[in-house]
Amino acid sequence: MKDFPDLPAQMPLRTPDEVMRLSRMGSMFPTRLSFLRSLVRRLAGERASVTRHIWQMCDDGFGHGVFSVDLGGHTYSLVAVSTDLPPELRTDRVIATAWDSAYVLFDGIPDADDIARIVANVPLQEAGRFGPRDLVLSRANKSVRLFAHVVEALRAGRQPDADMVRDVGYLMRTTAVYGNGKFGIADRSTYVQRPGLEGPFAAEMLTVWLIRHFTHALAEHVGGAQLDRTLKRHLGIGNSTGLGMAPFLVTHPVLLNNWMMARETAIARVRAVPALSDDQIARLRALAERATEHLAQWHVPDTAHQARIDKLRADWAKARALLDLQALSGDRPLDRVLHETATMSEDIQELMVALLIEPFGDLVDGLTDCMSDPFGAFVPPLCDTDALRDQIEHSFGWALDTDYADPDHCGQFWYISQAKMEPRLGLRFEEEGAALESPLDIARRVAAAFADLPETREPVSAYLARYPEHAMAVERVALAARYPYAEIRDNLIAQSCLPIDMLRCKLSFFGASKFDPKSDRWTRITLCQGAPLADELDAKADDWWLPVFAA
Repeated sequence: MKDFPDLPAQMPLRTPDEVMRLSRMGSMFPTRLSFLRSLVRRLAGERASVTRHIWQMCDDGFGHGVFSVDLGGHTYSLVAVSTDLPPELRTDRVIATAWDSAYVLFDGIPDADDIARIVANVPLQEAGRFGPRDLVLSRANKSVRLFAHVVEALRAGRQPDADMVRDVGYLMRTTAVYGNGKFGIADRSTYVQRPGLEGPFAAEMLTVWLIRHFTHALAEHVGGAQLDRTLKRHLGIGNSTGLGMAPFLVTHPVLLNNWMMARETAIARVRAVPALSDDQIARLRALAERATEHLAQWHVPDTAHQARIDKLRADWAKARALLDLQALSGDRPLDRVLHETATMSEDIQELMVALLIEPFGDLVDGLTDCMSDPFGAFVPPLCDTDALRDQIEHSFGWALDTDYADPDHCGQFWYISQAKMEPRLGLRFEEEGAALESPLDIARRVAAAFADLPETREPVSAYLARYPEHAMAVERVALAARYPYAEIRDNLIAQSCLPIDMLRCKLSFFGASKFDPKSDRWTRITLCQGAPLADELDAKADDWWLPVFAA
């Protein structure tokens, strides 16, 4: 019989009722399990390098370039097109039809015909024509103020202002990174089995990492000089993300479960560590100091969110005291730390969770292999309506005591914009369109199914024959029996629902930091800030959690 190594010890996982709440999901920070982090570890493990094949740019930085990287035995190329965009056309909104730059991640090294086709089509984005070797489609706009300043400084023979680099943090921000067959590009199934791209959003994250490389090269080309390495490392990629991303967490319940399960398992393993070495204690305390500095460098224009950051800074000063030498020298010290933070804000709790995971890659990094969904959802059907009732009460009890006829509890509705085929959120009692509502009202649907359950047990098939409208609710209830973290345990059509919480949860798994909400429906973020540059993929390439700028 084959011997399998023992799994690491772990404490009980936090319950879905505690974890899967919008307020907590909207407090999450990136961790070493985030998709960008795992991608960069893979690149570093293979000692990958980036090659520039083509660079046809005018002095002002308009033209195209091609950068290639080998990963998992395959070559991928970023074809980047930079255009002269009139200021009046520059917008981060999805209604835009022109951008400063546009990109395709190409499968292999493109030949002249491939490049000509992409250069002609990629600036058109949705209106362009793409093929099966085009894996990811993206576009980005300049941070005009910082890009112009960097170019001006380099042309003058000096480095850009360090404070300005610190405060902005990117030369360009993407407004979309499309994958999985959108607009005619390759379906994810064509490459998902390839080493390095099997993880969630791996191809998209590779694209973002290469776009960052391109933005550095473009600024240096126009400026005619090299950026200081420290400044360059702090220049990540910005991103503007809106409502289009939020429904993904509802429509991909198994993926959501797997992401959350991996994260919760990681912290359960860390909590079970019986004692810490001197090096581990020193590392935790250094990370706590880094978090303090990162929070001090996190500034946003929105006064309400800045007030939240200010409170987080003040509270963190108290929370990091839990990481003193004496506390970390006892038995199961990290479990005790998390118990102590349980009375603090969810922001503090989730920041501490991310910090405590960070030094324990040997315990948790393998969990990234469990974060995809290669087989699709499969659950045994519930045998009868008594079993359905029990499962609803167990997994959806939180949804049953709400009056969904009350405008406060059904005041919003999700729908798909006909103009851009993107998810939107409407006001049910003020706007038209509720008849075209998308089925994201899981709580209301399950409650309605529960209300129609018969008093006498019968097969679920007979129940659904009478109430076919409850088929989706029954499916979600059955999923919850096998995937406990699959469901957001809040009413997503309530007036109190803030989509920004869903955005932050998903973006934290991407590896985003410096959240800069512009409303409760869209945010700017920073990706790859502090990440290793293309020539820095070595054994130290993984140490960039919550990066801190040091000029």
